[in-house]
Amino acid sequence: MMIRVMITDDHAIVRQGLKQILNETKDIKVTGEAETGFQALKIVRQHNYDVMLLDISLPDRNGIEILKQVKKDHPHLAVLMLSMHTEHEFAIRALKAGASGYLNKQSAPAQLVTAIRQVASGEKYVSPAVAQELANSVNINNDRPLYEQLSDREFQTLCLIADGKTLADISSGMFLSPKTVSVYRARLLEKLNLTNNSELIRYAIKNKLVD
Repeated sequence: MMIRVMITDDHAIVRQGLKQILNETKDIKVTGEAETGFQALKIVRQHNYDVMLLDISLPDRNGIEILKQVKKDHPHLAVLMLSMHTEHEFAIRALKAGASGYLNKQSAPAQLVTAIRQVASGEKYVSPAVAQELANSVNINNDRPLYEQLSDREFQTLCLIADGKTLADISSGMFLSPKTVSVYRARLLEKLNLTNNSELIRYAIKNKLVD
């Protein structure tokens, strides 16, 4: 059976590289592409796919938000998240949001085909590196990082602030009012025991939540 794949990534070079890898197989075919989350939602409503490769960092919407909408509209579509981050926090949030798998872009060339076949068959997939991080994160004393207490929206706000985005940028990108984003910022500051954006940025860098 041919596995029909859609790729959602804002970098044309990345999409081309993924297609080149997949075109060398006999059972996988890329039949759709999108640069933004909006395009992805539109295209996936018009065509049938078995697997969606979805970048977690998109220019218009966060990949986790797109994932949630895709799974709401197409609960049986397997979504394999792609990210530059290896940290288990991103993988956990993606899997909780309905992803069938999580793959770091740096390891994608070696593991992409296996990952697609695995999620297409209904199984979950995480790379060995991410699996190791998940295993290492298990602590019998529950000494968990504070950022794991954040909601997906609060976590997204933290990452965007740390990435240098302004309040206006964040509210526009998340399709929320500046007031709502300010509430998320206040909540995450309280949960992380921080007082301002500078401390947020240092915290995110220290915990490897930004590139």
